[in-house]
Amino acid sequence: MFRNFLKVCLLSSALLMMNISAANAASPSEIKTKAYNYIGTPYVYGGTTSKGFDCSGFIQQVFQDTAIVLPRTTSEQFKEGITVSKSDLETGDLVFFNTSGKGVSHAGIYIGSNQFIHSSSSNGVSVSSINDPYYWGDKYIGAKRVLDQSQTSEKVEVKSASIDMSIFASRAEVAKSIVEQLNLPLAAAKANYSDVPSTSKYYEAINSVTAAGIFSGNEQGKFNPSKPITRAHVAKVLVEAFNLKSTTGTYNFKDVSNSHWASEYVQILAQNGITIGKPDGSFGINDNVTYSQMNTFMTRLK
Repeated sequence: MFRNFLKVCLLSSALLMMNISAANAASPSEIKTKAYNYIGTPYVYGGTTSKGFDCSGFIQQVFQDTAIVLPRTTSEQFKEGITVSKSDLETGDLVFFNTSGKGVSHAGIYIGSNQFIHSSSSNGVSVSSINDPYYWGDKYIGAKRVLDQSQTSEKVEVKSASIDMSIFASRAEVAKSIVEQLNLPLAAAKANYSDVPSTSKYYEAINSVTAAGIFSGNEQGKFNPSKPITRAHVAKVLVEAFNLKSTTGTYNFKDVSNSHWASEYVQILAQNGITIGKPDGSFGINDNVTYSQMNTFMTRLK
């Protein structure tokens, strides 16, 4: 009996060690995939389940899904892991913000390309930019690494980036959709963006929308063709590209203040029946546009 008991103990120890190893080896792509599973989950103050999360409850659940235990509150999570600079962020890092003026009060999970996924009080579980000039950019205060990044490789990051492209429409793809729907002519003059080679399948479309004044590059002469585009920016692009005009009716999206730079464009988009917003009464002003949303917009514009 003692020998059987010993075997059971050894087996239990082995299983425990396997679980610990699995936790330590959780990859950034796993964390990201688990996080995306909760997209659209509503925000609930104190929420810790898929019925509704607050920001730290969401983070705790995502990591728990990969057998990694994190503290419950944002302030406690800020004490975990090692500090990393903004320029060295990796997918899976925790990013923290001061939204109250009293220190750490909000957090999310970095997912690459200057984006983070979080449970916000206005949009629930959604994706935002850590450099958003209208809110999050000024609120950012630091990041912590709780994953063992030595377990990952460049291949993991490439695979992770492909997940972005399978969900969000890029600037280049939006440009191509507009060119095709409006049947824009080929541009006589080339824009010569440093990050859009002539061999790119989006080369002509990007030149066409640039010549038409629908899109432009940044101060560094780049178009950023693979970068996701926010719903705010898409509202502006579609209104100008399709020459939409203001009609009757006022639409009150709870996350679009009258002072927001895209407010007028969002109103015109809604007045023309191109958008009805989200079920929670928001527009998702800072969210990136998904393929599904972009297809819906373009279908309504036909």
